[in-house]
Amino acid sequence: MSPRLSALRHGATLRTGLLVALCASLLAVPQPAVGAGQSAGSTEPPFTQQVLFRGTPDQGYACFRIPAVVRTVKGTLLAFAEGRVNDCGDAGDIDIVLRRSSDGGRTWGPLKVVSSGGGDTHGNPQPVVDSRTGRILLAQTFNSGRADGKSCESPCDRTPHLQYSDDDGATWSPPRDLSAQLRPPDWNSWYATGPGHGLQLRHGRHAGRLVLGVNGETWRGGRTVRNHAALAISDDGGRNWRLGARDSRAHSPEGTFRQKPQELTLHERRDGSVLASARETQGTDLGHRSTAVARGGGEFFTSSFRAMPGLYTPQVQGSVLPLGGGTDRLLLSAPADPDRRRTMTVRSSYDEGATWEGVDRGRTVTTDWSGYSDMVRASGDRVGLLYEGGAADARDEIRFAAFTQDWLGPRRGPDPVTADRAPGAGDAAVLGGARQVTGHHGQALAFDGRDDAVRLPFRRGLPLGEADFTAGLWFRCTGGAGEQPLLWMGGVGEAQPQVRLTADGAGGRVTAAVTARRVPAPAATAQVSTAGAYNDGRWHRAELRRGDGQLRLEVDGESVTAPDVPGSVSVTSPFGVHLGQRVDSRAHLTGALDEVRVSAGGRSVLDLPLERAGPAR
Repeated sequence: MSPRLSALRHGATLRTGLLVALCASLLAVPQPAVGAGQSAGSTEPPFTQQVLFRGTPDQGYACFRIPAVVRTVKGTLLAFAEGRVNDCGDAGDIDIVLRRSSDGGRTWGPLKVVSSGGGDTHGNPQPVVDSRTGRILLAQTFNSGRADGKSCESPCDRTPHLQYSDDDGATWSPPRDLSAQLRPPDWNSWYATGPGHGLQLRHGRHAGRLVLGVNGETWRGGRTVRNHAALAISDDGGRNWRLGARDSRAHSPEGTFRQKPQELTLHERRDGSVLASARETQGTDLGHRSTAVARGGGEFFTSSFRAMPGLYTPQVQGSVLPLGGGTDRLLLSAPADPDRRRTMTVRSSYDEGATWEGVDRGRTVTTDWSGYSDMVRASGDRVGLLYEGGAADARDEIRFAAFTQDWLGPRRGPDPVTADRAPGAGDAAVLGGARQVTGHHGQALAFDGRDDAVRLPFRRGLPLGEADFTAGLWFRCTGGAGEQPLLWMGGVGEAQPQVRLTADGAGGRVTAAVTARRVPAPAATAQVSTAGAYNDGRWHRAELRRGDGQLRLEVDGESVTAPDVPGSVSVTSPFGVHLGQRVDSRAHLTGALDEVRVSAGGRSVLDLPLERAGPAR
């Protein structure tokens, strides 16, 4: 980098920033069609989108990551990001940068450097606004930088810091170290502030308190022995901080752990309690997100973080925000693909985050690659979403989308259902309009290859673990091209434990596979395939058995076997049970299914005759 560019980057203002801002405002990305959902008489589309940050050589940054956004008391939007100088690595020369908008996110000012790394890493921005004084506080995490693109050595020398602005984000105080207030002696490795916005409490006797989500680790003998997820609280406008609620989890001697909640995003419920929604990273519990509730103004968690196995998302940070406007709707922004960082989606909860709508009920922002995100009340009835996205990589750019409740759509009524007769089971949802047809015996369900599926709600009896099992069904398939999912249980992708049974007309086979894992060892897959596709439009019986170290698939008497792989077929990853659909919704069945049954250990796991598809009961 030239000395002139270096000076510009580390100055209070980048003169090149204005040109960058103007160019970025013209960098359009694909937007949902305007029409359905647009309010009558509206002069602004219900969904708009623009690029705010994109790495270019002329501004001195190769990459931007880790978005965070807040609205000030005066209504200014402040969009923060990490400006990564040399590459997209997490521990390089990184500044915290900012762009401001005074018109609800329609236009944005030039890029400014708020916290200059000067060769080190200044990252994980977590802003919070004190509505009583108008002060904006910016928590952040520092560590020594490196120039080789690698991660920080573990345990990393991270430390928490804080800046503030009293002029709506125009200028900022020097950073001050918060280690003495927020890093207990047993946290010998600070992990992260946020990222994403913090919280100011509005209800009860703790109204006005500032709350941040933070993480720390304890290292001993060259490895992590404990993970700490916590809330940091301040009752004096951010001058002094202390730790409140804490959830500390020990790792086993082998380095395994049930949960590792990180990168907390917060929401104050109507009763004054604080919902902490966290990224779950490689714990043995099912799912990639977990939650806990804190009371006493964030002083203590009522219980440890619990996993949410049926909430589909990859391992990634997310954001929660109440929709407002007199509704009880809470929003979650996160990618919806359970395996990879792509398909940014906004999902809704109507019980303050206890449960979330499925992917099929969420609203897709983009099918591009996408990663970290943050949300804000932008202006009037519009919500702002600042997120990582790109056609080739989730780290290509940071976009700002603005949308209304009309774009989100109303709460959808119950799906039609079909009965699951296994003990303790409820009804399974029939999605996309799958229709009743004559089956092998009685009635069956037919799928159109586009969006039809049957999805079972998560319950503890569904995961098969390491048990031997038998899965059987009748299928009728006519699809000649691509993967035709028949039964899918567990996660998706090469590394996620799962059980799957699929047909492939073009490949001329029916395939069964299990992906299993014994943590901390990596996952392994066993697979068997028939010599025929059975896609002649007739009914065929398929049965998959796992037992005695073998995987056996039988279709109409044709039997093929392969050595099994050891481990659990339901651990660490999100978990779903789908008929006629991949878990990531990227393939659908053209055909029909009948009498789908799974048993394990002498018990019925699922029993779906598919005899009817009717209204929810």
